[in-house]
Amino acid sequence: MADLAFEPAHVLARKLRRREVSSEELMRLYLDRVARHNPMINAIVVMDGDKALAEARETDRELARGEVRGPLHGLPMTVKESYDVAGWKTTWGNPAWKDNVATADAAVVERLKRAGAIIFGKTNVPLLLGDFQSTNEIYGQTNNPWNLERIPGGSSGGSSAALAAGLTGLEAGSDIGGSLRNPAHYTGTYAHKPSYGIVPTRGQMPPGIVGAGDLSVVGPMGRAAEDLELELGLIAGADGAEATAWKLDLPPPTADGFKGLRVAVWADDPRSPVDAAVGDRLQAAVDAIGKAGAIIDDEARPDFDIELANTTYFRLLRATTAARQPKDVFDGYLKKLPTLSEDDRGYYATVIRGATLYHRDWIGWNETRAKLRRAWAKFFESWDVLIAPICPTTAFPHIGEPDRDERFLTINGKPVAYSSQLFWAGLPIMPYLPATAAPAGLARDGLPSGLQIIGAFGQDRTTIAASQWLERLIGGFTPPPGWN
Repeated sequence: MADLAFEPAHVLARKLRRREVSSEELMRLYLDRVARHNPMINAIVVMDGDKALAEARETDRELARGEVRGPLHGLPMTVKESYDVAGWKTTWGNPAWKDNVATADAAVVERLKRAGAIIFGKTNVPLLLGDFQSTNEIYGQTNNPWNLERIPGGSSGGSSAALAAGLTGLEAGSDIGGSLRNPAHYTGTYAHKPSYGIVPTRGQMPPGIVGAGDLSVVGPMGRAAEDLELELGLIAGADGAEATAWKLDLPPPTADGFKGLRVAVWADDPRSPVDAAVGDRLQAAVDAIGKAGAIIDDEARPDFDIELANTTYFRLLRATTAARQPKDVFDGYLKKLPTLSEDDRGYYATVIRGATLYHRDWIGWNETRAKLRRAWAKFFESWDVLIAPICPTTAFPHIGEPDRDERFLTINGKPVAYSSQLFWAGLPIMPYLPATAAPAGLARDGLPSGLQIIGAFGQDRTTIAASQWLERLIGGFTPPPGWN
């Protein structure tokens, strides 16, 4: 039964429909595994096992009567803590919101439940979803199942850790700075950052906020590429009043395999140097894709100033995330702004400049983004996908240093600024593009390493399909040792 816990969601869903396993059996398996393994990993931080078991029994009775709720009928799964689940706390790891109880389900949660999934828990996040690590004062620190002394990523770190350790069947996360993709990279799982706006973010916003924020998206996480396709098909589409005006119609993949697929490769960049351990795995995957018949070019780039694109992302990111900060923190930014020297490019200087943008200046940066998006669209007239790193290192040890300017990663034996890794996260975020994170195998340090497959706006099915072809070519998710 332990092996069953690591099966991908689409396989589990099929077994449930065929009554090869009951929902109650599968739910008990996951609850038992959570009881045994979660104390060491701390991935799942909110749970109602009794209610989940009762619902599992009910879905079994329904299936016996020939009633099927949807494609996920009876599948146990969890969601990121930042999603509203009616009757459960939603804190974003923020002590100020520790008593906030959701009164309604998030749109994604509604759709997953409608498809038959049983949400039995929520997974850990960093404070305000703002770190590559998943630690907060309310729920504590989440560890990577591959090495408990290392991070599982963030902000969907609890999500990826739960998937990797076989504690859940499927997951849903969010991404504004790599928060879906970097956890997948660090744990050897899959995630998809959708094209901006195609999956509703209602109920995955800070308490009291109902408007969608810039840049931020929500999307699927799983143990197989097919899980991403399955879940995205269930959660994407117009929400509420908008559904009366438009319907989502994503185009099919631009090809049916790697043969002839036009693949650009952006393997390294001085703005965020990639460690050789990660670069080797990415190159091995690219070599395999080339041997499968793809047209590979490792020099093709969009026709724009890359530094300008990176700066635009940082300005828009910090302007958006500033809205989550308490007023006293924002007031502190305003006081600090006049004291910054023009050549200060540190983490906090970057945060302050973005957080305190006048609206007029934000409009200017948004116009720059619009022009950059056109350049990306032109680029994807010649290329089907772009393959790039997700993060410059494999999972690094937990960093307790609170000052981001004093945090460093060791890359090829040299210290590199912690915040530089946002470069790779921002490539598809700023221009609203889809990006699928897929495993590329184990690096020389024995830890998982991944890559991201980026496509043109709306070509979500192409990037997910490419991750499926890669899975067949080089393999996909591998359970970490010691968790059976």
